[in-house]
Amino acid sequence: MTTDTNQPEVFDDLAEIPPQPPKKDRRVLRAALRWASAVAVFAVVGAGTAYGVTRLDRTDVPGLGTHSDGRWTYPTLVRPPLPSGSPGPNDNSRNPAGNHFADLRKLVLPAPEGATADAALKGNDGWLPAKTFLAEFTAHDRDGLRRKLLDDGPRHLTARGWTTPDGTHTRIYLLQFGTAAVADELSHQLMTYSSPSFALRDGGQYELDQKFPDPARIDDVTLASYTELRPYGAEQVRQAYVTSGDTVGVIIQARKGSALAVPFQQTVTLQSELLA
Repeated sequence: MTTDTNQPEVFDDLAEIPPQPPKKDRRVLRAALRWASAVAVFAVVGAGTAYGVTRLDRTDVPGLGTHSDGRWTYPTLVRPPLPSGSPGPNDNSRNPAGNHFADLRKLVLPAPEGATADAALKGNDGWLPAKTFLAEFTAHDRDGLRRKLLDDGPRHLTARGWTTPDGTHTRIYLLQFGTAAVADELSHQLMTYSSPSFALRDGGQYELDQKFPDPARIDDVTLASYTELRPYGAEQVRQAYVTSGDTVGVIIQARKGSALAVPFQQTVTLQSELLA
């Protein structure tokens, strides 16, 4: 991994926070195909929309447009170039540690059209202190998660957040570790089959989202998606944990009344594509 000598030690603050298998580098990106299949699952209008499947370079990921089923319009997504000769995170024969050699800050999903950026998640030159991530969780669970991060020694943390005109708040955090094995271990500590292991400060009780469409899942990316159960407060929260190689992504979406499934699923899928 290329390192930035000017990068702040974003996890130095952890101790100070009070309790409160071989695969080829794929060149066919499947986001368009997956969402074409997913339309049949969650379209709210009877007429489906067909998408073409185009062979693209590994750096091209199609941004999906807004349609009658509620998807947002994302810009055309581009993976940052890898250093010459560097393998992808899921090329196990050449990269057994599962490292992302691209700049992690450029692997965070950009905001969709019309959204307002969350300035609190810009960080210092794109790097975020751990306390900002930990603040997403309840004071009761915060210290336990802080201790796990101290044990696992994360290398980088970056994030992005935005609010769309319909009032949906989205926050995405990417945590990068030394190896895929460490990231995988943490991801299993963050979630269980029935619910997340650590409670969000703005959420209540959750259940595993059994309705997340299989065509929207990305190969080589582990996904657990959860939906807040009634009764919830002014906002409903959806959250997902995605793991690819040495990186764990945490995606949180909340909206007054109810958090809509389609833009959440779209966001999770596109972020997973960028990490795969």
